[in-house]
This record gives sequence, structure tokens and C-alpha cells, in this order.
Amino acid sequence: ERALAATVSTLLCLQFGSGQEGEETFKALKPHLMVILSDESASLVARQSCATALGMCCYMAADDIENLISCMACLEGIFISPYNKGDHLVPSHMPGVQLLHCNTLQSWTLLLTICPSSRIEKILETHLPKLSSMLASDNVSLRMATGEAIALLFELAREIDDEFFYEDTDILCTILKEMATDSSKYRAKSDRRKQRSIFRDVLHFIENGECPEETIKFGFECIYVDSWVRRKTYNAFKENLGSGVRHHLQNNIHLRDIFNLGPPLVLDAATIKASKISRFDKHLYNSAAFKARTKARNKVRDKRADIL
Repeated sequence: ERALAATVSTLLCLQFGSGQEGEETFKALKPHLMVILSDESASLVARQSCATALGMCCYMAADDIENLISCMACLEGIFISPYNKGDHLVPSHMPGVQLLHCNTLQSWTLLLTICPSSRIEKILETHLPKLSSMLASDNVSLRMATGEAIALLFELAREIDDEFFYEDTDILCTILKEMATDSSKYRAKSDRRKQRSIFRDVLHFIENGECPEETIKFGFECIYVDSWVRRKTYNAFKENLGSGVRHHLQNNIHLRDIFNLGPPLVLDAATIKASKISRFDKHLYNSAAFKARTKARNKVRDKRADIL
């Protein structure tokens, strides 16, 4: 029930946004979310859900910097436990606890995107040297969340100072290269594929300063994801809204404000009808694509047969 209530809290704040209703809802929910999250006797599922809800609700409805700082501090208190304690050994945790650490780190990273630059410098000094130790975790989700957090910190640091230099960059890049080329057989193939994709992007950004770009289309509109801040923000809403994220991008004024989309488009029936593809046209397109794919595969098969 606590886990479900936390999920509903996120959806409420998403509907109310940063207005008075959203602020009042967040103020009422915040102490309960923080208590459950910090309570080691509470169920892990409830704590995981509260970690996500605290980050999302604070992002949507926090009305001042003090609320932001207190939420980030609460989240930090949970995810710093995987940091090594100076003995170069990564603490071992149960899978459920690792997922809790992952959720708190993801929420903290989301709040990092709206954190004032005066706080970023202190966060860089405290967390950047220690985050790399979490890359040795045996949980793929936690490793990927850590990689994205490191990339985001580098991006924010470079926005503050174009000549930002991290003295352990070479060591960090060596670790990232290992993650980007990991072929360990004891890891699941899907996990290796996801990890390599994420860490290739992280490594490329740290070495060259280029973030992978993506275009998200919905209806007649699209948004460009061309930075780690924007990527983190979009992924956070996508994970919480699932397939409904495109509907909210089209119609939710609060979400549209976040991505600078302006008021929702008002389209007449004729425009909508003209944009739709008939079933017959879809069938023709799919048939042509199927034939082209079959021909391409046959050519490859013929070459393989010649080699054999």
C-alpha cells in the first residue's frame, strides 16, 4: 500500500505541477516520503517507491531551494552506502538494497539538473571522486545509473567552467572503457548490451564533450534530447509514465513547460484526418519493407554459403 501510495503521489504532483496545489501537496507528502525512505525497518519495495516519488515530486513542485537541498540530502544518505570506505573494497548488498540505491541515485541525479551552480561545485568535490567506486557494483542498473550521474556532473561542471579539469580523468576513462567493452560471460547478454551502449556514450562525452542526440516524436511535434540534463529529465518522466509519456507531452501543460513546448496544440478534425495513414497504405508500406529486408538477408546468406 505504501509503494502504491508513493506512485500515486508522483502522478498527483505531475498533474498539479508547480502551482499552489502542487506545492501544498508536496509539503504534505514530503515528510511521509522521507520518513519511510529512511526507515530501515520498512519494506524495501515501499522505500524504493518512496525514493522515486520524493525525487519526482520535489522536481515538479518544490517551491524553494531549502526543500530541494533537504530532499537531496535525504537521498544522499541512502545511496552513499555503496561508496568504498577507503579500503578499495565495494560493500556487498542484497539485490533489493541495490535497487534502493539505484532509485535514490536516479532521483538525486534528477534533482541535480535543477540544482543551483553554487551547490554544484560542492557536490562535485564531494561525490565525483567517490562515484567511480560504484561502477564496480555487480548490479547493472546501479552501474548504469552511476555512469549517467558522472556524465551529468561533468556536463554541469563544464557549464560552470569551460576549462573544468578533473585530475583523475585518465583513471576514470580507463574504468569507463572497461565498462564499454565488457564481455564477461557471467553477465546476461542483454545486461552487457545495455551497459556497453550507456558507457560508450558516457566515455565519448567525457573525452570529446559530445552528448548523443535523440529526437522524440509525438503527434505533430518533437523534442530534441541533446544534453545529459535533457536526457535525464526525459527518461525520468518516461520511466514513471511509461507509454503515457507521449500523451502527457501533448496535453500536460506542466510537462510542456519543462520541455519549453508552449501551450498544447489545438488541431481541427480535418488536419488530424489528413495526417493519418490508411490501413491499405500501411499494408503496402509493410509489404515493400518486408520484400526489401528479405532480399538483403538473402544476399548475406548467399555470401555465407559461398564462404562455406
